[in-house]
This record gives sequence, structure tokens and C-alpha cells, in this order.
Amino acid sequence: MSPRKSLGRSQGAGEARSGVGDVSANGVRVNTLFLDAGGVLIDPNWLRISQVLGKHGVSVDPEVLAAAEPHAKKEIDRAALVQASKDAGRGLMYLNLVLTHAGIELGSATEAAIAELSDYHARYNLWEAVPEEVVPVLRELRRASFGLVVVSNANGTLRAHIERLGLAPYFDHVLDSSEVQVEKPDPRIFAIALARSGARAESALHLGDLFHVDVMGARAAGIRAVLLDRAGLYADYACERVASLGELSRNLLSLGTDRGC
Repeated sequence: MSPRKSLGRSQGAGEARSGVGDVSANGVRVNTLFLDAGGVLIDPNWLRISQVLGKHGVSVDPEVLAAAEPHAKKEIDRAALVQASKDAGRGLMYLNLVLTHAGIELGSATEAAIAELSDYHARYNLWEAVPEEVVPVLRELRRASFGLVVVSNANGTLRAHIERLGLAPYFDHVLDSSEVQVEKPDPRIFAIALARSGARAESALHLGDLFHVDVMGARAAGIRAVLLDRAGLYADYACERVASLGELSRNLLSLGTDRGC
């Protein structure tokens, strides 16, 4: 599909589409990107997770865990569950589902391993693997004068974590839900992002990896949303999708520098 074909109009059920159009619904081009952190900019450290599991007698390769993760994440990405829970509460379920989809039987050993991993996450953040494409893409977007803002459900460590990973220089603002006391899909976190960045909703775009958290939350705030669907599991969802951050960047950058409001 050509990236120049506009997909900005509202899509009804059953009208799932892949790719990103060049303008938002009102004809205003994108000049500010809101980016989720986990699952977009940073991934779980599967090697560390594999090592901790091994320490507790559970043998599984990091690659097997990584392959299981999208299926676990989609199982959590349900409207009723998202509405009835908080991000922190879904964390334990997420890790258990990753293990289940990786073919690991849950028990006292996995419970002990997850407890150790949870402690590490609370202190440092377990999402500490930066995909190879991320830094080059962020550099290109900054060079093209896009505003970049992290909008993420996190545990209060995100700002320091982004700095530790060397990503902070690429962003104008980092919004950690624990700091602003509101989390996606509540549209208020996007309103805060708009206010801090000085962006307009009609010229902003949010990229995230959970439909009922990222896409629905951004839409509720009047912001165009694109779903990062690396494993191609959301083909039947009514939203714009890309397989990578790089795909989104290429689509936007191919439009040239005329992104005027």
C-alpha cells in the first residue's frame, strides 16, 4: 500500500487497514509524534529473564520468550480487562502469559523467578533492550524537525531509565504515568502531553503497541493513532498498523518537509 494514500478517515468495524496515510482526518499533516516506551522504544531484556528463570530451574531460550511475547500481549489487550485493571496489575499476568505461550508450566519455580524479576523491574526497569532500529529512526525524525514525546504507562523510573539507555536527547518530553498520576487509555495523559509539547491534537500522532490502551486512548483525546503490530496479529482490528517504528518513519519522511499546521 502506498504511504501516500490517506487513511485518516474514521474506520468502522471490519475495516482494518495496514500502513499510514499522509494526513490526519482534517488535512493537517503530522508534526509531533507521541511514542509509547515499552514495546515501541524498548523491549523486555529476554536474556536477563531467561537467566533468572534458569537460576530457578526453568530452562528457556530468550528467543522463545521473545516469540511468545506478542501472543501474550494480545491476550491482555482486551477492552474489559484494560478497563477493570491498572497497568501494574497486568504486569504479573503478562509475564505468566509469556511463559505459558512459551510452553512453560507455571509453578513455584516460575513464581520465584517472576518475584525476582519484579523486584528488578521496580528498581531499574526490565524493559531495557533497545531495538537496533530505534536510535537511527529517532535521529532521522529529529533531523526532520518532528516533535518527539514519550507517553507511557510506567512505574516512576521511566525518565531515569530513558536517560540510562541514552535515548533522552531525542525527546522533548517524557511522560511517565506514575509521575502524572493518570495512565492510558485515559485521554487526560494525552492532554498533558499536548499541553507540555505545545502540539495540536490534529497534527499529532501516537504510536503504541496495545489497541485498547494506546489506540483507544489517543482517539479519545482526538489524536490520530497507529498500532505497532510487529507480529501481524491485529489484521482484523479497525486501525492503522505498522510492523516497525522504521516503517512509520519512512512513511512520514517520504512526504518531505512540508508538514505545516
